[in-house]
Amino acid sequence: QVQLVESGGGLVQVGGSLRLSCAAFGSVFRLMTMGWYRQAPGKMRELVASITNFGSTNYVDFVKGRFTISRDYAKDTVYLQMNSLKPEDTAVYYCHTVPPLGGTDANWGQGTQVTVSS
Repeated sequence: QVQLVESGGGLVQVGGSLRLSCAAFGSVFRLMTMGWYRQAPGKMRELVASITNFGSTNYVDFVKGRFTISRDYAKDTVYLQMNSLKPEDTAVYYCHTVPPLGGTDANWGQGTQVTVSS
């Protein structure tokens, strides 16, 4: 059984920081590229950062230099350190494999809400 549990979101002011955590239950995740996605109200879910099982990272342009993705294999956890937060970063953040395991039938966690106030 595979399960993803996100945590660490909250309300923060512009310029603040948050660190999100994703507990990935299931050994399959250790072999796969993991990513953080986000979905803002009225918008499609989008991938913002990914990390391979070798530790290579990739970011979309609008978070480069501000977000850092990492993973701890001992804890089966993926992190997203978010600095210099902007109001447009407000969204529900999810983690999953890249691409999502199961495609359109992928099981997503509950996500964690990030709200950046100006």
